[in-house]
Amino acid sequence: MARYPALRVSGLDEGLALAVSDDYSPVAAQSSNDGYTIFFVTSAARDAAATAMASLFPQTSVESLEVDDEDWARRSQEGLPPITVGRVTIRPARGDGMTEASQQRPGAPGSLELVILPSMGFGTGHHATTRLCLAALQRQPLRGKDVLDLGTGSGVLALAACALGANRAMGVDSDPDAIASAIDNLGRHPHLDRVSFQLSDLTRGPLPRADLVVANLTGALLCRAADLIMNTVTERGSLVLSGVLQPEREIVISAFSRMVLTWLARKDEWVGLAFNRRTS
Repeated sequence: MARYPALRVSGLDEGLALAVSDDYSPVAAQSSNDGYTIFFVTSAARDAAATAMASLFPQTSVESLEVDDEDWARRSQEGLPPITVGRVTIRPARGDGMTEASQQRPGAPGSLELVILPSMGFGTGHHATTRLCLAALQRQPLRGKDVLDLGTGSGVLALAACALGANRAMGVDSDPDAIASAIDNLGRHPHLDRVSFQLSDLTRGPLPRADLVVANLTGALLCRAADLIMNTVTERGSLVLSGVLQPEREIVISAFSRMVLTWLARKDEWVGLAFNRRTS
């Protein structure tokens, strides 16, 4: 069973903790009543993040942990309610089979439901950045369009794009565990047969092109990979970004200035952005 290095943090704003941790490649974050837990790929990355956090915020409580993946998923599901963004409802899977998507409870006319199993390839829809992306997807004309989800994690945004009418959706991630999680979640939705997932380094390319590109990453990574990301958008295509903290908003907008900002929304300390290609 895989074990993941983690930090349990309390006494510090979650957005600040995630911003400090960003340089050390965190792979997931889980909130709780007494703080939150941030997961890392290696113990070295976890320990470096702990040192940086303690140096910048010495009053913060930081505890190093080793967490079983199955235990993390189980505890993440305890008391975790469904969330609804517009037409889309996402509820955590029970983890006891692959038939849950066929057991959906009826909702409002036109509503859609996705079932996502929490795992280290995070993205159940509960995080503010995922909800911002779900809202942005529903502002886009998806019918007949190809969608590319960069940093797909659990695959929730690629699945949602297909459920909302996209012609095809591909999720790309550099983390093999995330791709395995996304494929598992795809198996829970056999009717969404126009979704695929691909293991790929987001910073090197080449990447497939699409009419709508969604990138829920981090502000720092978005800025570093801005040209590569913009080059994946087709001639009359659109781009949706999140994972951006409010203080990073202007620098990210500047990095994507080759495109036209068409939408901006804020949820908690996070920002979502949408762009279109310039027409002249």
